[in-house]
Amino acid sequence: MKKQIRGVLTAIVTPFDPSGEVCPQRLRAQVRRQVKYENGVFCNGTNGEFFVLSLDEKRLVTETCVDEVAGKVPVVAHIGEISTATTIRLGKDVAAMGVDAVSVITPYFVPLKQSELIAHYRAIADAVPVPVFLYNIPGRTGNTIEPATAAILADHPNIVGIKDSAGSYESLKGFLDAVKGRTDFDVLSGPDHLAHQGFLEGCSACISGLANVSPEGVSLIWKHFRDGNIEKSKAAQDFIGGLRKDLYAVAFAPAAVKKAALLLGEDVGDSRYPIVFSDEDLATIRQVVAKYGTVPAL
Repeated sequence: MKKQIRGVLTAIVTPFDPSGEVCPQRLRAQVRRQVKYENGVFCNGTNGEFFVLSLDEKRLVTETCVDEVAGKVPVVAHIGEISTATTIRLGKDVAAMGVDAVSVITPYFVPLKQSELIAHYRAIADAVPVPVFLYNIPGRTGNTIEPATAAILADHPNIVGIKDSAGSYESLKGFLDAVKGRTDFDVLSGPDHLAHQGFLEGCSACISGLANVSPEGVSLIWKHFRDGNIEKSKAAQDFIGGLRKDLYAVAFAPAAVKKAALLLGEDVGDSRYPIVFSDEDLATIRQVVAKYGTVPAL
């Protein structure tokens, strides 16, 4: 990788138009909203609803993000599919669009041994001509990348880090400890409540779904940390932690995040997967938006 990716990458939502189709114009507006706060873009991730996008739609999303960013901030595209071959095919396509790196979730539905994960990731890293981040989210895939496996894969010259979205401090710390002392392999925190702690312990970046709701709030966790103001970074983290607790109590993250952004006036459309918000759910999200829609002096 030419340059280490540092700071905040927003796991950007994929806006849909009223007919349910991907809307590049609406996506461009969301990209500009993140660039305003110097947040990078992580597209086609969980909050981007990759699991209900076709390969062509994933290509369209990536192309749109890269074009709108125009080199101002990093763009990382998630390319993980169940099969190694499909992942490689998509990876080659998005690499040609000019992404800074790709991220690869473990295959899902099929249980895999650690040796099989190693073979899968090595094949992808051999074939895709941009840096590769591993992506650990066992709660959604059923497959866990063990810290020892990440350490083995770190020896591959084109595997440059891991995004850990297991959700616990223990998991994040396990990866940090496994690659401690290496300067060629980065750990990126996935859960929003661990961004500040991750920076304290050596994470180079965080990937945030809640930056779709509060791009400024999440950016301040990093900016204060970068500037050496740990107290203010922690205050920003506490603000985002409160947002996470209140919003994620309502529904699975992508739909809740999208609905909150919509209520903030962002034209992102509805989620594509089957989610139904009750009147009580909507009332709760409105309360969350009213409470966290404006960032206090942090």
